[in-house]
Amino acid sequence: MQRNLYLIIILFSLTSCYTYQVKKQADTAPDNKQELKKNATSANNTAPNQNVQQAPIPINIQEKLTAGKNFKIDVDGKKYKIIVDKWENDSLVAHQVHNPKRTLKFHKNQINGEKIAEKRFSQPIADIITIVAYAGIGVAIYSLLQ
Repeated sequence: MQRNLYLIIILFSLTSCYTYQVKKQADTAPDNKQELKKNATSANNTAPNQNVQQAPIPINIQEKLTAGKNFKIDVDGKKYKIIVDKWENDSLVAHQVHNPKRTLKFHKNQINGEKIAEKRFSQPIADIITIVAYAGIGVAIYSLLQ
């Protein structure tokens, strides 16, 4: 029992509070959303068999991938964890997270813009780790007192 508890505590101490999360694109104009709904309902009333679909917003990869930040990107089906160094015209210059000597260059058309994940702090994971650490300390104190 104690051995399993120690193993769980060690595993939680090695867990990182940082995760790679894909940013969702937010609509900046709520008025446009209401106008689109009105247009969709009027279009549905005139032609009930036609579906009105909103065109996807183009993703600007150069604005998303800023210098000095950690990202997980998908390039031609292969995933890379990188730190962005700079942009040279249409090419991204970066290095791998755990290998700063190896420089990577990707053209912006090679990068899948929908799968760009930024490294961010995850509050729920941090809370879970804190609770488990406090529980482990409480069990350790209880076992020492007996």
